[in-house]
Amino acid sequence: MAALWMLAAGFMFACMGVLVKLAAVYFSNTELVFYRSLVGVVATFMMMRIYSIPLATAYWKIHCWRGLSGLGGVLLFFYCILQLPLATAISLNNTWPLFLVFLAVMLLKENCNWRLALAVLLGFLGVILLLRPTLNEGQWDMALIGLGSGLFAGVAHFNVKQLSALGESDWRIVFYFALMCTVTTGAWLAFTTFSPVNTEGLMLALGVGVTATLAQLALSRAHRGSNTVVVGTLAYSSVLFAGLLDLFFWNAWLPVSAWLGMGLIVLGGLVSIRVMPAAVRKPG
Repeated sequence: MAALWMLAAGFMFACMGVLVKLAAVYFSNTELVFYRSLVGVVATFMMMRIYSIPLATAYWKIHCWRGLSGLGGVLLFFYCILQLPLATAISLNNTWPLFLVFLAVMLLKENCNWRLALAVLLGFLGVILLLRPTLNEGQWDMALIGLGSGLFAGVAHFNVKQLSALGESDWRIVFYFALMCTVTTGAWLAFTTFSPVNTEGLMLALGVGVTATLAQLALSRAHRGSNTVVVGTLAYSSVLFAGLLDLFFWNAWLPVSAWLGMGLIVLGGLVSIRVMPAAVRKPG
């Protein structure tokens, strides 16, 4: 069942990316994150009331770390989606397993062996192959931003796995993440500006929020009591879905070298997950 939840999450994330690209005509990057999060807050709060799930949590510190890292990752990820081909942006974001292993070595003082080094090398080569044929000379800063989204996502995945292992409700995990994103981006926009909203823009913004919320819920459910290798493997389904949606909506054909680069990123991520320290795979 975890495999199906992860496939659903991958598809929802890819659909969210399409809607973000379409909604960029009407809203700024920060506004899109705000509306995405606002929908998540309302939807999860209503469901928690229906199922009588209390808001109180004993793990607010981990929720805060998850919220901050997740917000940073989403802001950078949305920005990349607006500037790069969807499959490229999602591939860069999916470097998170490589960063997760790196954090484990640095923070948990785990030994770095040749398999971890191989994973990082494969991922690095994949990034080079992916970016060279798909980025113009002036877009390499986007590559760094995309890799930054992967770094933040790695921290966020670590926190989600922690919370799930501690028995925290999927609904609470998503609710507090969405709440922190809504409050932070809403406060920023209150001191800057909101774009005018029309019917088409509103429907797209709602679509971003709905698909993102469903993806987060499916991701949290997939992490619960599952094999991390299986979850990590199927997380890369979003890259395939994004490539197909790129082709369908924008007729964006990526060169063979770009797909080879994606494949190396996926392979590097899978190797890193398979050799990931037990303290990361089974926290708490």
